[in-house]
Amino acid sequence: MSAPVLQPRSSAPAGAGRGTGAEVVIDAVSKSYSGTQVLNDVSLTVAAGEVVTLIGPSGSGKSTLLRTVNHLETVDSGSVTVGGEYIGYALRGGALHELPEREVLRRRTKVGLVFQHFNLFPHLTAVENIAIAPVSLKRLSQAEATERARALLARVGLEGHGDKFPRQLSGGQQQRVAIARALALEPEVLLFDEPTSALDPELVGEVLEVIREVAGDGTTLLIVTHEIGFAREVSDRIVFLDGGEIVEQGTPEQILSHPTQQRTRDFVSRVL
Repeated sequence: MSAPVLQPRSSAPAGAGRGTGAEVVIDAVSKSYSGTQVLNDVSLTVAAGEVVTLIGPSGSGKSTLLRTVNHLETVDSGSVTVGGEYIGYALRGGALHELPEREVLRRRTKVGLVFQHFNLFPHLTAVENIAIAPVSLKRLSQAEATERARALLARVGLEGHGDKFPRQLSGGQQQRVAIARALALEPEVLLFDEPTSALDPELVGEVLEVIREVAGDGTTLLIVTHEIGFAREVSDRIVFLDGGEIVEQGTPEQILSHPTQQRTRDFVSRVL
């Protein structure tokens, strides 16, 4: 799979000229577990089509924040909307009311999530893993979903691998199948939670290459990663979190080369 030609992300304003994605608004979100504050009054707006990367030390709240976007994590206070719509709640009479699970699942299809550990169904082939959601949600017939699944596999460099089971694929190939599966419902927002952390070092590049391509197609991307060089290359904006709070945010150049906060400088000096 040849590397795509990339233009510098800083050549245009965040989200400019790209645009099938949805805006994500995280408003004053707080979350705690057993009395431990994980997120503390976090607010962040991601423009439609923007690529935002979350970086920070382990335990800083990055993955928890990411998972609030598709309501895999509920919040103690604050709210999250995608394209102006709550995923897990409905606003009625000035108050938020929790939605039934069926409606949550319907709304969640707007937001794809690629996990650390692939989460493929081991008893299904690559094509079947990708086709299952469009069929079960009655978006496509089996034949249409299978055709789309094979096209998505070709897009991620896995043409000819559709009839293999996960155990027959390398970790990098499994993660590329997981990305194709996330794309199958044509989400407006795509979340990546440390998508290379479970891979052997020699397999990281092939997954990052696919994400680079996805980053150029107009979908809104929110990425948690420890691959700082990749974050510099692909991001419109980098957000540094520490202690459950946003410490600093800006362009990759600002955050990685000229951070203004001491906590950011300390972190960047350790990872670069």
